[in-house]
Parts: sequence; C-alpha cells; structure tokens
Amino acid sequence: MNSKRTKSAGGVVLNKKKQVLVVNQKGTSWSLPKGHIENEESPVEAAKREIYEESGINHLKLIKELGKYQRYKISLDGRDDKSKMKTIFMFLFSTDQEVLKPQDPENPDAKWVNKNRVAELLTHKKDREFFLKIINEI
Repeated sequence: MNSKRTKSAGGVVLNKKKQVLVVNQKGTSWSLPKGHIENEESPVEAAKREIYEESGINHLKLIKELGKYQRYKISLDGRDDKSKMKTIFMFLFSTDQEVLKPQDPENPDAKWVNKNRVAELLTHKKDREFFLKIINEI
C-alpha cells in the first residue's frame, strides 16, 4: 500500500519555568504542538502557526532547529494509520506566556508539563522516541 506523504512542523515550547507545552487532539491523544505545512509556508512559520492554533501562544522566540523525524498518522485506536506518512520538522522555542487558550476546536486542551514527564504523556511511540532523543538539548 502506498502512503500519502505529508510534511508537518511543530515545536518544543518552553515557558519561564522550563516546562514543556503538550497539546491534546480530539480528546484522545497527546502530542507536541504540530501540523501541516501549508502552501508557501516555511517549516518554522508553520510551527509557529500550529503552536498558536493549538495553544494560543504567540510570543515565541526561536532557539534552534531540533531536526526531523518520520511517522505514520495516528488512527483513532492509537495505532499507525499507514495511509499517511508524515515528515515532522521540529523547532525549540521559548515563551514568556503562561496562559493556554487553544484556538482550534480539534485540539481542545493544552498544558505545561515538567520535561521529565513529557515522554510518558505523548501518545505516539515515534513522538516519544524523538522527544527522548532531544531531551538533553532543551
């Protein structure tokens, strides 16, 4: 079966307490904020837009690129939906904002989490693996 290939971008966002932003999709799964790169957007522009849509945070300072990884889309039962292969570009940001107000109804919840608790919250195995690989850079 051929997977449709898509590109997404997102970020690890740190607040002043060095907590990490995690967001909820449809009330069923948790991830770092990210989403599709649209039309003429650069990956970093897409990451900033998605972070705003999924958390309401828009004061973002880019610290550095964290790299990219690939994974399948997550299906409703938490398994891999092999119809879609995503390449996800990730960036490290800091913010002075604390209050989270998701703008996107598909992403109803967001919270700040201590960095040593993030991996256990992330629903998708590849998201966890990526986070654990970069945890010492944040």
